[in-house]
Amino acid sequence: MKTTAYLFTHFKGTQKTPDDEQIYFAVSRDGYKWRNLNDGKPVLRSTLGEGGVRDPHILRSADGKRFFLIATDLYIYGKWGENAEGWYRCQREGSQSIMIWESEDLVNWSEQRMVRVMGDDAACVWAPEAIYDEKTKDYFVYWSSRVKSDGCKKQRIYSAHTKDFVTFTQPEVYIEREFSVIDTSILIADEKYYRLTKNHDEASIYLEVSDDPEGEFKEIESFSMKGVTGYEGPTAFKMNGEDKYCILMDAFATDGGYKPFITDDLDSGIVTPQDGFVMPDPFRHGTVIPITEEEYNRLIDRYGIV
Repeated sequence: MKTTAYLFTHFKGTQKTPDDEQIYFAVSRDGYKWRNLNDGKPVLRSTLGEGGVRDPHILRSADGKRFFLIATDLYIYGKWGENAEGWYRCQREGSQSIMIWESEDLVNWSEQRMVRVMGDDAACVWAPEAIYDEKTKDYFVYWSSRVKSDGCKKQRIYSAHTKDFVTFTQPEVYIEREFSVIDTSILIADEKYYRLTKNHDEASIYLEVSDDPEGEFKEIESFSMKGVTGYEGPTAFKMNGEDKYCILMDAFATDGGYKPFITDDLDSGIVTPQDGFVMPDPFRHGTVIPITEEEYNRLIDRYGIV
């Protein structure tokens, strides 16, 4: 499959309007200059759960015939309030489910479904993502949660498997540190798994690598952004036609949206910040996937571009 462009699924802004916490699409030819679809309005809206969605993650199926879009069931603006009390409560009284849509062509989407992935002990489910696991021949899904049984002491990453994004295995702890961990994202490259995770207490991203998505990961200590605070929501993708990778990190502390970092050697950990990254709005925690020319044109034909 030849990919020539990119799709960015994200939510928007800083929770200042009812529409900010919905799902938006943007496209790019080069991965740097982004243009909104659908006149900058939401492409998908949540009508279930809390009524808002954040942290959308889009995944092409293993056979390339379908897309799955999963997201956090969270509506700060409409339910909790964007203040210290709201952020405190939503991590202790939040949803135990994730939101899911499916599509065969990126323009016709299934009805939204709400699937519970954690039990009664869970206090929230944040930032779900997934990869196809070649070893188990199903999808490996992971997210962050606090649990009530330890007084919601810290965020851990939990995981489950699914074949259809309808039925999930029982959740298990996937990553636990002495600090809270959230926003894990995995990039598969050269038959290795590169895992970006936010140290939530420090508000910085660290990078690990493994030969097995459920095996032992080794931290890449030389990662340029290790310990650099003010970032969350990492996402990474291979640049079309190049032996380069782009790691995007959401500079939430400055409301600046995503910042790009480029590397041609993930194992080195050395990433270089790039100029010329243009977003029409501050894109917040989302996913970039490479798309084909046909998919790019279909998106523009359906939604229009601004």
